[in-house]
Amino acid sequence: MARPPLLQLSDVTLSWGGDPVFDGVQLNVQPGDRVALVGRNGSGKSTLMKVMAGLVEPDAGSVTTAPGTTVGYMEQDPSMAGFATLGDFAASALGPAEAWRVEAVAEGLRFDPGADPATSSGGERRRAALAKLMAEAPELMLLDEPTNHLDIAAVEWLERELGQTRAAFVLISHDRAFLRALTRATLWIDRGEVRRQDRGFERFEEWRDKVWEDEDLQRHKMDRRIKSEGRWAVEGISARRKRNMGRVRALQDLRAERASQTRRQGAAALSLSHGPTSGKRVIVAEHLSKGFGGRPIVRDFSLTVQRGDRVGFVGPNGVGKTTLLKMLLGEVAPDEGTVTHGTNLAVAVFDQARAALDPDLSLWDTLAGDPAMRVAGKADQVMVRGEPRHVVGYLKDFLFSEDRARAPVRSLSGGETARLLLARLMARESNVLVLDEPTNDLDIETLDLLQEVLSDYAGTVLLVSHDRDFLDRVATTTVAMEGDGRATAYAGGWSDYLSQRPDRPAPPPVRAEPARAAPSQPAAAPKAKADGLSYAERHRLEALPALIDRLTAEIGKLETLLAKADLFHREPAKFRKASEAMAERQAALAAAEEEWLTLAEKADG
Repeated sequence: MARPPLLQLSDVTLSWGGDPVFDGVQLNVQPGDRVALVGRNGSGKSTLMKVMAGLVEPDAGSVTTAPGTTVGYMEQDPSMAGFATLGDFAASALGPAEAWRVEAVAEGLRFDPGADPATSSGGERRRAALAKLMAEAPELMLLDEPTNHLDIAAVEWLERELGQTRAAFVLISHDRAFLRALTRATLWIDRGEVRRQDRGFERFEEWRDKVWEDEDLQRHKMDRRIKSEGRWAVEGISARRKRNMGRVRALQDLRAERASQTRRQGAAALSLSHGPTSGKRVIVAEHLSKGFGGRPIVRDFSLTVQRGDRVGFVGPNGVGKTTLLKMLLGEVAPDEGTVTHGTNLAVAVFDQARAALDPDLSLWDTLAGDPAMRVAGKADQVMVRGEPRHVVGYLKDFLFSEDRARAPVRSLSGGETARLLLARLMARESNVLVLDEPTNDLDIETLDLLQEVLSDYAGTVLLVSHDRDFLDRVATTTVAMEGDGRATAYAGGWSDYLSQRPDRPAPPPVRAEPARAAPSQPAAAPKAKADGLSYAERHRLEALPALIDRLTAEIGKLETLLAKADLFHREPAKFRKASEAMAERQAALAAAEEEWLTLAEKADG
């Protein structure tokens, strides 16, 4: 006999005084379900989860929990008033004999249960909320962004725990690798409708694109029918008015239906402008050592960052990734060693602490009041990559409505705050981007766009992230900081680092596509040795053809642009930038071809 669902939503509708957040939702969560809850930032994912948890009352419909079922919800910003320590909060629903569970979970999540909530960071408080849920072990777990503020080791621990649990769970996350590893069904919120597919996140994007393709086809057919019927109404109605009023009303109904259709939210218009070309060597760090209070951050660390490199920094929270970044940028002095910067650097920084934003300012004033974006005498305009733009128009590029432009920064969600920071960052011309945990809170579509923009960016990228999939897509070098001052550079992204790390066998790649070969057994070592190439050199040899193809394609586009006869006279600044970009890419292409030839000859002996 089939067991009843743990949780059932029947005809649930909710609105916040305007259009419904969702309308007529029907869904069941069955025992053992492992469900991804996905959708754009602002689509209502967290709100739906709060309805499921009984924290938000719907306007209509019912939420039913099976008798005796325990449901646990991980709050993003829990109240810890009255608790002396994070551990006290996490153990508040447990008996004395069960308090050990919190200690076990705290070890896996890497936080101190004895810490004072009043002085703990937001990330530490969220880890305590996650520890509380995991220690209580309810039959249904509702997890809202559990991986935010976790380092990769803690994410992998949580992935193993959830992979082994018998409990059902519904999971909101933008971490592709995490979702792919754990989920067997997907709930998708899109324009107030909640759809379910009994396949895990691995197949979500394929499903989403098919739904949108069918929707576009139906809209196209409707538009053609309206056009045809409209032509008939103009040309043929006068002679048959009485007999054809039903057809006229049908046309009016078609137009009303078409007007009522909710358009999909567009993607953020992310764009980066490469500033002046930097020197070939951007940063040269030699024999750096740094420590605080007797704790080493790095010991004898050396790194050369070339123009166009994408360097990812990984390691446990608190290991010193941001400190190392600041040393490389010259903001923190090393105890030993030297850092030398190349010529003509223009640095733009994305701050993980969001410290660059004043919570009391409006979005409008945040941009228009930024000295780097201010347009003299124009309070309603901002300077964007050398051109004035109306502030509202620019905010719309990042999916902010005109009404939101006057809202205070404190009213923004995590994803909206990240988009506002990207708006400031991308208004500047730069040739070095420093991104300190940019992926927190961004939805999957915006992460895709950010990855594409970084791939096309002609400058250098320094990236701190705990998102394994994003690192695999972006990084060409990974600096692993493993504690006790150990910092080592590896060629490639996260999966490549795992395959090269000497003390850890390589697992399968964390993502299914695009495929980047990761050796699964030590048999790869003799091959690298036999052809005379190191692991890093072999990886570079395999990566160079794609780089050469990209540079060749970019040169082709620039040649087409510069071939326009009137470009020099009509847009001299654009002509100058395109000429500089052409020279830079031609030099990079020549260097890449020379490097490929050198490595290929070495491989051939």
